[in-house]
Amino acid sequence: MNVSLREITAETVRKITSLVVAPSQERFVASNAISLAEALFSPEAWYRAIYLDDAPVGFVMLYDETFQSPPPTEPQIAIWRFMVDARFQGQGIGREALEQIVVHAQSKRVFSSLLVSYVPGSGSPESFYKNFGFLPTGEIDDGEIVLELSFWRR
Repeated sequence: MNVSLREITAETVRKITSLVVAPSQERFVASNAISLAEALFSPEAWYRAIYLDDAPVGFVMLYDETFQSPPPTEPQIAIWRFMVDARFQGQGIGREALEQIVVHAQSKRVFSSLLVSYVPGSGSPESFYKNFGFLPTGEIDDGEIVLELSFWRR
C-alpha cells in the first residue's frame, strides 16, 4: 500500500472536494470544500491530499503555529481536519496517513506533541485516535474532546 500526502493543485482540487465520509460521519468533520475555504483565511493552515498510489482518497489539514508571524515561543500543532473517503475506510490508509502526519510534525523539531479534537458520539473517531496512542488532555474545546500524542512517549 503506497499512501502519500501531496499538495493540492488547481488540477486536483475538484477531486479532493468530491471526497466524502459516510453519511453517519458527516457530523464529525466539515467538507473538504469548507476546509479549503477556511485555509485561505488562516495563515496557520497546512493541508494535503491523502493519496493511495495515484488516487486521491482523503484530506488532512493541520493548524501549525510556526506559520504565525512571529511564531510563539512554544508553538503547537494540531490536526484541524482529517478524513478518508468512505469508499477507502477500513484499509489502514488513515493510520498510514496519520503516521506521515506525525513524521511531518516531528521533522520541524519544535513541537513536543500533536493535538487533535473530536466531537463525541457514536461513530466518532475517538477509538481511531486512542488506538494510535493519543491520550485525553482533560480539555474540551467548543464541545470537542481534546487528545494529545506526546512525541516523547513514541
